[in-house]
Amino acid sequence: MIVVKVGGGAGIDPTNVVDDVAALHARGERMVLVHGGSDETNRLAAALGHPPRFVTSPSGRVSRYTDRRTLEIFEMVYCGRVNKGIVERLQAAGVDAVGLSGIDGRILEGRRKATVRSVEGDKVKLLRDDHTGTVDRVNDRLLRMLIAAGHLPVLSPPAISEEGVAVNVDGDRAAAAVAIALGAEALVLLSNVPGLLRDLNDEASLVAHVDASDSADAERWARGRMRAKLDGALAAVRGGVARVVLGDARSDGAVRAALAGRGTVVS
Repeated sequence: MIVVKVGGGAGIDPTNVVDDVAALHARGERMVLVHGGSDETNRLAAALGHPPRFVTSPSGRVSRYTDRRTLEIFEMVYCGRVNKGIVERLQAAGVDAVGLSGIDGRILEGRRKATVRSVEGDKVKLLRDDHTGTVDRVNDRLLRMLIAAGHLPVLSPPAISEEGVAVNVDGDRAAAAVAIALGAEALVLLSNVPGLLRDLNDEASLVAHVDASDSADAERWARGRMRAKLDGALAAVRGGVARVVLGDARSDGAVRAALAGRGTVVS
């Protein structure tokens, strides 16, 4: 079992992933593909007059502030255009893909955060009316049923809260939760950088391996969105996934390159 998550940042072409996933699926690999769509969501939100707002937590994690209008725009992109675009490409490549969000069948379920802490200047503010949450449970029975029938699930946030309200969740942590629930041998997290870098401005400073039992240095090097990816990778390994690879979605053969160890291997 392999879980692949491709981010939605600037410069990522999903076809690099689709072709690889199709090839792996054709040779009998059982897979789930999780995807993002952040860059396109930002563009659509700005075009609709509701530009994105990002908040930084006291621990330095950056996330999207998701009020109800933002959530609706988020769903348009993630559950609509991006999800169905990937499914269409996989179908054209001969893969019987099924596009789903975490809401469907309560595939991704968890808690909605009552408040979000945001650092603004030298103050920490509490933001309310935010539709963000965590993934605490995965409906792996539904995913296994689809996989056993020969389908390839293509999954995106949002998740569903315990109260039945849609919530924006971190895609990397969601992919990690799916990998743990399915007992995956490998989790591949692809983005628009080669992996974890010691120096954000120097791709040659790639960290080849992170030991999940001794990750203090890696957590110090991780900045911005990479911090969330590293958190997801560490959670997956500590949850029983044999290895996680932080790889580069921009290259041809991105998935197979990552599985061959190109990127940052967390184990």
